[in-house]
Amino acid sequence: MKSKIWVFILIISAVIIGGCGANNSGKEMDHSKMNHEGTEMEEGTKNEMENGHMSHNEPLALNNSTGENELAIPPILEQTDEEGIVYELNAQEGKTEIFDGYETNTYGYNGSFLGPVIRVNRGETVKIRTNNELADGTTFHWHGLEISGEGDGGPHQILKPGDSKTIEFKVNQEASTLWFHPHPEGKTSEQVYKGLAGLLFIEDENSKKLGLPSDYGVNDMPLIFQDRKFDDQKQLNYEKVKNEDGTIGDTLLINGTVNPNLSVNKEKVRLRILNGSNARNYTLKLNTGDTFTQIATDGGFLNNPVTMNEVTLTPSERAEIIVDFSQYNASDDVAIVNEDGVTLLPFRINDENGDLKNMPVDMNDFAVTEEEKNLPVSKKLELAGMGKAVTINGKKFDMDRIDLTQKLGVTEVWEVHNKTDMMGGMIHPFHIHGTQFKIISIDGAEPPENERGWKDTVSIQPGTTIKLAVTFNNKGIYMFHCHVLEHEDNGMMGQVKVE
Repeated sequence: MKSKIWVFILIISAVIIGGCGANNSGKEMDHSKMNHEGTEMEEGTKNEMENGHMSHNEPLALNNSTGENELAIPPILEQTDEEGIVYELNAQEGKTEIFDGYETNTYGYNGSFLGPVIRVNRGETVKIRTNNELADGTTFHWHGLEISGEGDGGPHQILKPGDSKTIEFKVNQEASTLWFHPHPEGKTSEQVYKGLAGLLFIEDENSKKLGLPSDYGVNDMPLIFQDRKFDDQKQLNYEKVKNEDGTIGDTLLINGTVNPNLSVNKEKVRLRILNGSNARNYTLKLNTGDTFTQIATDGGFLNNPVTMNEVTLTPSERAEIIVDFSQYNASDDVAIVNEDGVTLLPFRINDENGDLKNMPVDMNDFAVTEEEKNLPVSKKLELAGMGKAVTINGKKFDMDRIDLTQKLGVTEVWEVHNKTDMMGGMIHPFHIHGTQFKIISIDGAEPPENERGWKDTVSIQPGTTIKLAVTFNNKGIYMFHCHVLEHEDNGMMGQVKVE
């Protein structure tokens, strides 16, 4: 009798694991229904069910964009009149009419929702005065920027309500699309969810001579993808929808616009795409099935343009792509869709012709050197757990503990493993502050062609081991963590001290 019971248990276990274990690159997995032993429901299950997390492989579906609203384009932040290159950035509360007739309580930078674009040039010394006008403490983290630990804006650099701080740095990295967002311990997910995010563009002599589309707001477009869940009053009630394994919404906002459309001319258009969501992954493609060209990763240009049918971005990853709209007519139905065929961003194609320059062939000289490939692994990290039980190397974040040390300017190989669990595991986007790294290998193989460039965040599949060549060019204490924001807040984060 006992043997029959055990056989039954094994069969049921196999069915559960088989049904939940698979996780493709465009889907999120959820573990928050079970405790660390995987046997009981956690508290808050009702909220999680409402947030669409009862299946690992089927996150809450997004609504199709109706295309009724013209996409908002973030303004370029103007410099102040003070000496030096000075920008003023205020974190503030406000009300935003995302839906007609409703005012949603939101956060923003220099406005009620999201923030402006800051544009800087390589070689410049830049000053930014940051002001906290929120009712709660916050930080200003410069995601992807090579900056000293003191200016990085991690959880150590809390600005209390009413406080200000001026950071100063020299721009020492190549042209790229970076971003900024808050990073207070335990509160990052909520503050980003309510609207704190903005873009930082770096330009250099190379980017200016490549002949890429560069007319901002015309053929050079920023696209911040963020999913949200609104209540009946069209409010962002974060505590109601919060999920400890990553908060997912059914409503997509691009640049803060619901049901967006983007008007373009019949020309090549550069789309700078940021996955600014708390947890959702996006696999983006054209509904026509046509290809596009990827030209850049998180931290800079690829060596050569890469022809793509689709691109997948996990939270905080960026990609710059070129879509050639000269091949379409004004009457054509063209849109960006996701892996499920949901319309995310329909395009309205004008009859006006624009820039039809040929794509540059050589854009960069990025390489993983033989020396880097042959370096021994000096740091090993294991990402594990679910919900509130997430850890790195079995530990939760402790602001008073230094987990790793590294010497300034010395390249080391970090080996990062995403440990599977009885539910199969989930993708972890792994981010290191204060540096751009190189992907040496993914399970011993070269990374895909479109990821052979500078990165600050890398998607790690369950059971996968990734080797990274990591160099810090500034001193300080920097965070490394999962960029599912709820995982970060739950302690899936550590600290490396560079000296």
